[in-house]
Amino acid sequence: VHLSEAVLARIHFLVRSSPREAPDYDVRAIESDIAQAVRRWEDDLKATLIESAGEERALAMLRGYGSAFPAGYREAVPPRIAVRDIGFMEKLDAERPYAVSLYRPVEGGERTLRLRVYRLGAPVPLSGSLPVLENMGLQVLDEASYEIERTGLPPVFIHDFGLDSSRPIPDVEAIKAITEDALLRVARREIENDGFNRLTPLAALPADDVVVLRAYAKYLKQTGFTYSQAYIEQTLAAHAPITSKLAAFFHARFDPAISKTRDELQSRIEQDIKAALNSVAIADEDRILRRFLHLMRATLRTNHWVKSAEGLRKPYVSFKFQSAQVPELPDPRPLFEIWVYAPRFEAIHLRGGKVARGGLRWSDRPEDFRTEVLGLMKAQMVKNAVIVPVGSKGGFVLKVAPPMSEREAYLKEGVECYRNFLRGLLDVTDNLVAGKVVPPRDVIRHDPDDTYLVVAADKGTATFSDYANGVSAEYKFWLGDAFASGGSAGYDHKKMGITAKGAWESVKRHFRETGVDTQAQDFTVAGIGDMSGDVFGNGMLLSRHIKLVAAFDHRHIFLDPDSEPGVAFRERERLFALPRSSWDDYNKTLISKGGGVFPRGAKSITLAPAAAKAIGVEPGDFTPQDLMKAILRAPVDLLYNGGIGTYVKATRQSNAEVGDRANDAIRVNGAELRCKVVAEGGNLGFTQLGRVEYAQEGGRIYTDAIDNSAGVDCSDHEVNIKIMLGIVMTDGEMTDKQRNKVLADMTEDVGKLVLADNYYQTQSLSVSGVRGDKLLDAQAALIRALEKAGRLNRVVEYLPADDEIAERRIAK
Repeated sequence: VHLSEAVLARIHFLVRSSPREAPDYDVRAIESDIAQAVRRWEDDLKATLIESAGEERALAMLRGYGSAFPAGYREAVPPRIAVRDIGFMEKLDAERPYAVSLYRPVEGGERTLRLRVYRLGAPVPLSGSLPVLENMGLQVLDEASYEIERTGLPPVFIHDFGLDSSRPIPDVEAIKAITEDALLRVARREIENDGFNRLTPLAALPADDVVVLRAYAKYLKQTGFTYSQAYIEQTLAAHAPITSKLAAFFHARFDPAISKTRDELQSRIEQDIKAALNSVAIADEDRILRRFLHLMRATLRTNHWVKSAEGLRKPYVSFKFQSAQVPELPDPRPLFEIWVYAPRFEAIHLRGGKVARGGLRWSDRPEDFRTEVLGLMKAQMVKNAVIVPVGSKGGFVLKVAPPMSEREAYLKEGVECYRNFLRGLLDVTDNLVAGKVVPPRDVIRHDPDDTYLVVAADKGTATFSDYANGVSAEYKFWLGDAFASGGSAGYDHKKMGITAKGAWESVKRHFRETGVDTQAQDFTVAGIGDMSGDVFGNGMLLSRHIKLVAAFDHRHIFLDPDSEPGVAFRERERLFALPRSSWDDYNKTLISKGGGVFPRGAKSITLAPAAAKAIGVEPGDFTPQDLMKAILRAPVDLLYNGGIGTYVKATRQSNAEVGDRANDAIRVNGAELRCKVVAEGGNLGFTQLGRVEYAQEGGRIYTDAIDNSAGVDCSDHEVNIKIMLGIVMTDGEMTDKQRNKVLADMTEDVGKLVLADNYYQTQSLSVSGVRGDKLLDAQAALIRALEKAGRLNRVVEYLPADDEIAERRIAK
């Protein structure tokens, strides 16, 4: 033993043996073993790097990685694996902070896998990685983590997971690339983290094919399909061979790379699927799998193969359906519907015919927004009858939006998702170029030419028309800024007050027929809405004789039991001009005795005698919900709905049938209303049966389709004028500036034309109402004829049966 001032001791071993008895030693091998035993891990790393990357590149990499690996890593990981890890780490940057490597360890079984995850800058929390892997059908058995502290570079964290697959995977190489891609796309939030992802390793389906199946499942949820998403995921995974065939059928139907044998290939795959379905023992699973097949057959177009300008797949997928071919779809069925799915949002556009118009709304009903849009489309079909053949409606919901309290970020997310919604629509819509139909590129069409697509503003999208027309310009769509009416070069409905003015034509006729002149005589009003809203705000400024005794919106309840009409009018006018005003901005000193402004979130509201008398209840304490119900039932001359939601149903209807859970607590029955007249400036304020019940009790009401049709009528005029002037502009006879001046100069004339329609609509209904008993037989015969021809569903349209019609005839 040799000891010195050095930090190490030196021991010299001397081994002697007899030359005659010594075995045949390989001295060089012994020397090599000794050299390897005393060799450092870093030395092997250097040698391996030089061998794989060359001396110059290896020396440069060693400056960053030579001392980067911790002791635990060096003990567990051989240098050759470290070199592979360095290769992955070198590819990481701010835009690509993740990398993964899936492999099977030596002598691992068919269910055994390992996954190496590389992340730049921060570790991956176990609580974040476990759900991702379990949704892939991979159970985590163990995990080793290492922090690689590189010189002059951000650290990299390596996580090595031991995995057990829920099903055997004989060939890892067959699913390695697509599984790694799927994991990275989940990490980047490009695809959702749910049980559909298990189809990638278990059914060897790429993430893009899984997105298609997920999008169909999300659509099924909106149609009221019985089975939950979890059960659908379980079924598709349990029948992986059939699921793979479904994906193949989708490719055969829509992949533009497929040859002219498309129909033959579709037929053959479909027969294979049906034959395989015969072996599915559970009826529910059979129904789920068949529904996917039927949905694919009902799909007319998809943008799944449409690439972005950079050659990448788009972050959303859209399907155009022939609604009549979708099984068990709730009535009424539109002609076409386009479903747009993305991890950030979901959207639907329902169209009653090839030439149809209607707005797109920002919905707050993620669970059933198709039901909401369907009801709106039904009303739109009626109100569009005077302008275009039929109506359309659309809506979208956000799925990963910032909190609404972060207003700017929330709005930014809404605008971007709205734009992608429109891009999804135009991706599958034909264009017109020089009068000739130009189909969208890489879209296989299973329907005739379809070039007419017009949208408009609705709830939440009142200021979005310019965004929509920007998308139209991006696609060089033939309609230009006629694609979305009401933009900066269109008619501002709120500024014109056109929707409210149209509803006021109904109000004036109702009262005129009862001997009251709303423009010269005071009358009492209860309302739904606030002065910042288009329909409510404009409506409450259409007569100086309005005595608004009560109103509510989503924030406040307003009570003014005995206002002075002139003073109240001027204050409402001030609020209307005040940006983002609420009832809380109302000058409280102008409110009559017993009134006030109360938050809807209050525990209770004490009602003074004057206010109680005005709305027809006893004084005392009320919850906000009970007070709003009392306002709806108030004994006023006019109930003016300028809000959003369904507030009145029929007695025989349940709240579940209404389909507006947000307002279940304040909804009342039509028979309970004590107002003389109802004006429906807002959509879907009443159910149709609620209207009938109110009218049978002596109330005067048309429908939302009649009362608020002026907005869409104005849009129709704008679109038609723009299309006509577009022809002149194409010929070089007019500039954009000249066209915009012509549009502006025609504003008053367009308003008069629109209101003339509202005037004559109500006149026609009043005349028909007077002759109602004489028309009953003819109307009953028409109903039967339309039913027999398959053009009318009496139940969907809430029309009475023949027996009920006979009872009404006797009652007359």
